[in-house]
Amino acid sequence: MRCSILILFLVAASLFAQQSPVPEIRYRSVPDFFKLPSDLYFGEVAGVAVNSKGYIFVFSRGNTTGPAYGASAAQLLEFGADGKFLREIGHNLYAWSYAHTVKVDREDNIWVTDKGSDMVIKFNPEGRVVMVFGRKQEASDDGTGPLKDANPPLPPEDGMFRQVTDVAWDKFNNAYISDGYVNSRIAKVDKDGKWLKSWGEPGSKPGQFDTPHGIALDADGNVYVADRGNRRIQVFDGEGKFLRQITVDVPFDHSARPAIGDKRENPNPTRSPGSPWAICITPPPNQVMYSSDAYPGRIYKLSLDGKVLGVFGKSGKQLAARGASLDT
Repeated sequence: MRCSILILFLVAASLFAQQSPVPEIRYRSVPDFFKLPSDLYFGEVAGVAVNSKGYIFVFSRGNTTGPAYGASAAQLLEFGADGKFLREIGHNLYAWSYAHTVKVDREDNIWVTDKGSDMVIKFNPEGRVVMVFGRKQEASDDGTGPLKDANPPLPPEDGMFRQVTDVAWDKFNNAYISDGYVNSRIAKVDKDGKWLKSWGEPGSKPGQFDTPHGIALDADGNVYVADRGNRRIQVFDGEGKFLRQITVDVPFDHSARPAIGDKRENPNPTRSPGSPWAICITPPPNQVMYSSDAYPGRIYKLSLDGKVLGVFGKSGKQLAARGASLDT
C-alpha cells in the first residue's frame, strides 16, 4: 500500500511538473538600432556576436553577386555598442560564399563559418586573417557544384568540411567545429590549428547527428551540440564521449504559422517546436543556455541540465509590444 501511494505521488508530481507553465521572459525590441550607411543593406542575418568592448559583429547574407549558386552572399559588419556602423571586415575575402555564424573568442578574435565555401576563418581583433580551416571548391575542380547527400555517406577527410555550421572553444583555446549538413560530425583542433580528432556520423543514435547546426561549451569543457534534425541537444566531454541529451518540450499556440512552408500535423523535425537551430551558453559562474527554434519561433532559456527556465518570442513578422521590458 505504501509503495502504491508513493508511486501515485511520484506520477502526480511528474504530471504536475510537466504541466507547470514555463515563465514568459519579457523583452523589448528596439527598431532601427543599427545605423547602416545609406548604400549598405543587411541580407539574411545568419549570425550576431559581441566582443569584450560591447562591439557587435553581424554576419549577413548580403553583398550578393552572381547566380544563385556561386554567389558571394556573405558580409561581416562591425558596429559600436550604440549601433553605429564602424567597418566591414574581410571585404572581397576569398572564403566568402554563404554566411552561417560569427563568434568572438575570449581574446576578441573573430571567427566565422561559411557554409557555402566549407571554410572557417579566424580574424584577429584588427580584422586581419590569422588562420583558415577547410577549402572551398574551385572553378577548375571536376564536379564543382552544390554538395549532395550521398547514400552511403562519403567518408569525411581531416582538415576538410562539407557545409560547416559553427565553432566554439574550451579554456585551452581548442576549437570545436560543427561540420554540419553533410559530414554530420564534430571536429577538434588545437590553438595552433593542428587537427586533433573528430567524432560523429549521420544517424539518430547517441553520438550520431542529423545536421549539427550549432555548438557551445560550458566552463567544465563539456560540448553541447544543437542536433537540429534529431530535435535534441547532445552533450559530450571534450574528447567526444557522449554524456546525455536534452530535448525542449514547451506547450505552444498551434494556430501559429511558420515563416516558411505550410503547417503540417507531422512537421519535419528541423522545423518542429524546440528543434535547436542555434545555442549559446553564458559566461560563468552561473551559466545558462539559450536555444532557438524556427517554429513557433521562440528562444528558450535552459539550465545546463536541460530544465526550461523561460521562453520568449513567437511566430510572426512584427516587433514586440511597445513598452515591454527585458527580464532575464
